[in-house]
Amino acid sequence: MSTSMKFIRLGTAAGSFALLFASGCQLSPAETANEKPIVIGTSSVLAGLDPAGVYDAGSWAVFNNIYQNLLTFEAGSPTPKPDAAESCEFTGPALTTYRCKLRDDLTFSNGKPVTATAVKKSFERILRIRDPLGPGPLFANLLSVDVRGSHVTFNLATADATWPSKIATGAGSIVDPAEFPSNRLRAEKSASGSGPYVIASYTAGKSITLKPNGAYRGAVTKRGVAVEVHYFETAQNVEEAWNAGTVDIAYAGLPAATLAEIDPGDTDVRLSAGDSAEAHYLVLNLRSPHKPLGHAETRRALAALIDRGHLASEVFEHTVTPLYSLVPQGVVGHSTAFFDRYPEADPTYAAQRLRSAGLTTPVRIRLGHQTGIAAVEARVLKEQWEKDGLFRVELVEERDFTTYQKRCLKGDFDVHLYQWMPDFPDADTFVQPLVGTGNVLGNGYTSAEVDHAIRDTQRFTDRSKAMQRFRAVQDTIAKDAPLIPVWHRQRQVVTRSTVLGGHRLAEDAVWRLWELSRL
Repeated sequence: MSTSMKFIRLGTAAGSFALLFASGCQLSPAETANEKPIVIGTSSVLAGLDPAGVYDAGSWAVFNNIYQNLLTFEAGSPTPKPDAAESCEFTGPALTTYRCKLRDDLTFSNGKPVTATAVKKSFERILRIRDPLGPGPLFANLLSVDVRGSHVTFNLATADATWPSKIATGAGSIVDPAEFPSNRLRAEKSASGSGPYVIASYTAGKSITLKPNGAYRGAVTKRGVAVEVHYFETAQNVEEAWNAGTVDIAYAGLPAATLAEIDPGDTDVRLSAGDSAEAHYLVLNLRSPHKPLGHAETRRALAALIDRGHLASEVFEHTVTPLYSLVPQGVVGHSTAFFDRYPEADPTYAAQRLRSAGLTTPVRIRLGHQTGIAAVEARVLKEQWEKDGLFRVELVEERDFTTYQKRCLKGDFDVHLYQWMPDFPDADTFVQPLVGTGNVLGNGYTSAEVDHAIRDTQRFTDRSKAMQRFRAVQDTIAKDAPLIPVWHRQRQVVTRSTVLGGHRLAEDAVWRLWELSRL
């Protein structure tokens, strides 16, 4: 398909941590309340509705709308502002105690009041359940949550200037303790929240329909229109729905070739590109020293065989940019650690690494991937790694997203493709959850050196002072190679010209559905 699009470039503003005050606003009436729902088509799956059991972009995009957080991110600002909270602040320079005062006029969509106790239990159940697919690693620094009246106090093990940002993510979603058990995930395919939207209908793996929540009180002052989100298995399926005219917005879905053919001069549709960097890595299984990738030299050989430029041009039609470090380009603290340490597509260097480890070639590995463009990328990686007979790669495809996640954590693959979208605008979101001890990758990597550097980065409210430590972490990751960065890209959203506000979905980690409307 050859379509043309209007480009919109989105930026971010600088900010700092401080005492935050709520605006006290509520939703204003919609001008056209009876409009038909705006339909979004995406291959970014909604894996579940329980905040304790999922840690993926597709689920958190919905959470941002149906649940409420103490804090939330305003468009264009890296500093979170109050939502369910009236105010929040660190209580001292140690940055280990963070206190929020809850608003007194909040209710869940089932009519029950949102209380400080509900906030406390929402956080505690994440740590108690510790679901392997959940966001527990994001709260690794949390010791306890105390409640006194309408005040909620978070007690942290060590200083963490990024804590306000972490509780503004999907992991900080406030849920009704009467609906969500304290020691297990909620099995029901429904949920009550206090966010700007409520669930009108939900079919797992297929679609969810959201309608504005008239009882919402918080940071959002604009009442949106009804929205339907349709979930598709591959980008090709999203394109088919777009061509059939059944979706108004294509989010994280259209194939690279389609995006590459767009003409920015046509006004029929709009393409919005955000500044937020979506990073793509190869995660390497270090769990057993007897497995081939338990040896660092094997991992270094793999890193030296990748031709990122070929992947970017031939597989992704120049819609992605080669990535050479843990923290993507455009994020403050980025370095080029893998570029500095390894040659590009160099079989001679790779063979030297394998010989130094005493390994017999070809080294046999299993590469896990999903369907669609990931399968194409996996085939090209197989060709690159098998050059000169250094590796023999078995490709293993998994169609279902949740099953794929579970197989990765189980260790079914020696290497697997992994996509990461930032939780908040700070380099920490690419570091602590991915390579800190107890990280979400579950690949067996741990480093006292990295953990110490991460703690150091979290001591600074002036984030520019943490940059040297972030670069030190990236140097260590390049040396140890528990993962290999491959490419990154900006988040892209395609909307029909009759729909306004689509660019708000591309800006950052928050899906602002309330900004959508029709002409």
